[in-house]
Amino acid sequence: MPSMPDAMVLCGGAGARLRSVTANLPKVMASVGGRPFLELLLRQLQRHGFERVILAVGYQQEVIRAHFGEQTAGLALAYSVESSPLGTGGALRNAVGLLESDSVLVLNGDSYTDADLYRFVVDHRESNADVSLVVVPTDGRGDCGVVQVDRKGRVERFDEKKSPSGSQYANAGIYILSRNLLDDISPERPISLEQELFPQWLERRRHIHAHVFSGKCVDIGTPERYREAQQSLASVELGRA
Repeated sequence: MPSMPDAMVLCGGAGARLRSVTANLPKVMASVGGRPFLELLLRQLQRHGFERVILAVGYQQEVIRAHFGEQTAGLALAYSVESSPLGTGGALRNAVGLLESDSVLVLNGDSYTDADLYRFVVDHRESNADVSLVVVPTDGRGDCGVVQVDRKGRVERFDEKKSPSGSQYANAGIYILSRNLLDDISPERPISLEQELFPQWLERRRHIHAHVFSGKCVDIGTPERYREAQQSLASVELGRA
């Protein structure tokens, strides 16, 4: 088994749309199957061979720290704290000093895709890409990031949250990025990885590779999808989801 890079979970979201069901908890602490949603992501990382995870935290970060501490599920945890919202790209830039690997696997903290993350790392390395991302069938959804992919698996275009058409895929919110890309992100303002940085890197002819997974991406971003996740993710730790 090749050495695995550090992983990072973006945990800074307050989950304002979920307040009716989670009160004031951070979104990643929303209960799914009797466990915090973040626990599902951490256990997935451990199952696929990761050993070290950085949690990019912000809103009520002390709640996350108190629950998970410095180690959980066989993983060593480090915390990158945002004093104010930085966006997905800004959160990555803020955590650069904690990275101990030349690349990083990144998970959005409010979605789960049962992809083989070990195979994803191998695929990224074999493609020699600067960035790789997991993409899934759109299944008719128009409220997710849409990705246009060519026949060789290279990303041609990003359309964030526009109506999907043709052979496009949905962005599952799972990425591998070379560390040197993170060093190039401006620390001076909040910035979005999906809406700003990905399109910029495409314009600069960075190699962005799509790893196609045929399953679904389950997110808890709204009360309706949160309720659906209660059923679809209840058995995920046992490998039955």
